Amino acid sequence: MDQEKVIVIDFGGQYNQLVARRVRECNVYCEIYSYKTDIETIKAMNPKGIILTGGPNSCYEADSPTYTKELFELGIPVLGLCYGAQLMMHVLGGKVEKAPVREYGKTEVFVKNDSALFGNVSATTTCWMSHFDYISQVAPEFRIVAHTADCPVAAAECAEKKLYAIQFHPEVLHTVEGTKMIHNFVRGVCECAGTWKMDSFVENSISEIRQKVGDGKVLLALSGGVDSSVLAALLAKAIGKQLTCVFVDHGLLRKNEGDEVESVFGSEGSFDINFVRVNAADRYYAKLAGVEEPEAKRKIIGEEFIRVFEEEAKKIGQVDFLAQGTIYPDVVESGLGGESVVIKSHHNVGGLPDYVDFKEIIEPLRNLFKDEVRKAGLELGLPEYLVFRQPFPGPGLGIRIIGEVTAEKVQIVQDADFIYREELANAGLDKLPDQYFAALTNMRSVGVMGDERTYDYAVALRAVETVDFMTAEASEIPFEVLQRVMSRIINEVKGVNRVFYDLTSKPPGTVELE
Repeated sequence: MDQEKVIVIDFGGQYNQLVARRVRECNVYCEIYSYKTDIETIKAMNPKGIILTGGPNSCYEADSPTYTKELFELGIPVLGLCYGAQLMMHVLGGKVEKAPVREYGKTEVFVKNDSALFGNVSATTTCWMSHFDYISQVAPEFRIVAHTADCPVAAAECAEKKLYAIQFHPEVLHTVEGTKMIHNFVRGVCECAGTWKMDSFVENSISEIRQKVGDGKVLLALSGGVDSSVLAALLAKAIGKQLTCVFVDHGLLRKNEGDEVESVFGSEGSFDINFVRVNAADRYYAKLAGVEEPEAKRKIIGEEFIRVFEEEAKKIGQVDFLAQGTIYPDVVESGLGGESVVIKSHHNVGGLPDYVDFKEIIEPLRNLFKDEVRKAGLELGLPEYLVFRQPFPGPGLGIRIIGEVTAEKVQIVQDADFIYREELANAGLDKLPDQYFAALTNMRSVGVMGDERTYDYAVALRAVETVDFMTAEASEIPFEVLQRVMSRIINEVKGVNRVFYDLTSKPPGTVELE
């Protein structure tokens, strides 16, 4: 990480992670910091560029987030986005007011191509606007370089001081040429060389892990998900048999998933590590018997994992390091990175477990986004089916089965989900939705199969498309594909006589059913 970097200063914007991701897509390392980070800390980082995010406040109100004027006098290029643009104008002597016309959504923007920000950008381009306030007067020495029909200052610049303000959001996909604009700032204005690549990350991380661990022992709870699998592969390359992976199969995984994980990391796989598989399905089913409430199920599954992992850890004895698959969104969403509202607490972040005797935690993936973790996985030689595995909740199928969890219900949802994923792959659609799965509803209904009356379960199919999983829309799976899935599930999965497709967006729904 000790190379050129751009930093994002977060003012509470919902797109802060997207901004950092877009910078990293330019092969430049980027981190997110709160606007409360003091100027001396910023200077000590020696960033090549600074980006100010959007935010929900009005910059001219007394209690709104702000930053010292000195930030704009460091000689470091600064790009303000939405609230960040308004704040830049406000601090430097411009004027920001309540807009007579609110702009929200896709908007036609007219840009000046002689601006360094808009090189190779169409003179008229579609951008994503979202603002109540507007810049009514630019700060001294700034010139207007973009406008819309309703917004006189869609972008402004003081090229001599390398200060740029954009009223819209170039980081979201709705801004058609936004990636070009961020690239122009990061690689052009900031003069970053673009040396942040996953192959160098893997090499450097292996070296750092070896140096840190020395001849010590490392313990990892391997779930089989993307993050923990990539971490296991990285540690295996670095320290080999000094690593012990404990894989707790709670019986709530997708069909064949436990065997797939063992085939990669077990004795038949290519990684020379200590691999322990604990088949604890019966133990989990007994604990979950009669439990229907979703949060109660989550708690039981989480606590039982701790108990099982603790038992296995005690068999291993003293370990020096506990490895965790924490990734950058976990850190940011837990409120330890930027300034955005805490979305959820993550089990990997912010507290050391007290049930394993170890000296220190190591989190080599802590600074990576999910797409970067996947790239690292490919670099490490993991199979594609594992690297591009669908997102899967920690409690597994326990929250894809509405109501009580039983072995029979797990079998039903495993088989239905397998058919759904197989048919999407056969149709070449397996990478179209960002997440898709089958869930078992708690509804039973009358049906007719083979001239006989049935009274069986209904399966719900879910597929969503999303950028950040904060919002999501149902995918438009072709009807003939859904028909094939329905037909196969009803004919091949015992106990199911009805199949639904869930069209609900997020909000008001969530991606998972529980």
